[in-house]
Amino acid sequence: MIKCYVMGIIHRKMTIKIIIMTCLLGLFSSSHAAIKIGEKAPNFTLPDQDNIKHTLDDYQGQWIVLYFYPKDDSPGCTTQACDFRDAVERIISSKAIVFGISVDSIESHKGFSDKFNLPFSLLADESGEVSEAYASLRDFYVFKLSKRNTFIVDPTGNIAKIYISVDPETHSQMVLGDLSELQKTTNNP
Repeated sequence: MIKCYVMGIIHRKMTIKIIIMTCLLGLFSSSHAAIKIGEKAPNFTLPDQDNIKHTLDDYQGQWIVLYFYPKDDSPGCTTQACDFRDAVERIISSKAIVFGISVDSIESHKGFSDKFNLPFSLLADESGEVSEAYASLRDFYVFKLSKRNTFIVDPTGNIAKIYISVDPETHSQMVLGDLSELQKTTNNP
């Protein structure tokens, strides 16, 4: 009887350790395939907060800013979204389009967008497939989050700039500066 009780305690402790290790592995692991500057941006079709589908290839010939973020209405993601909101006119005047992408639902995006008056599309990657294609998925096995990464896609559809684990407060300024430089060097605003 005591032996069974002790074995039960050991089994529970091992189970807890395995769960903790799995969560830590998900926290510190990266998505399977790294994406590189100069490569073709993975194409996708995703719905936005108004359930309008956007396909990346439909924006060929334009500069695209794809920013991945973990969770609607969380403090860091709200800061980042509002930073892009406040810079969107300058980004648009630089002839670029902004898309926010997370694994949240269309309904969650709608509430988030309406609450903070976001003038750009938030794309719902509920399966996490697009986030994974951009090496921006954090999979905890029981739930998924997009990583806070950003990609600038050039008018030919190639990755022109990659930002990993960005600062949500100042990120749009970095994007604007780099976008301007990229457009000058490619002569393709």
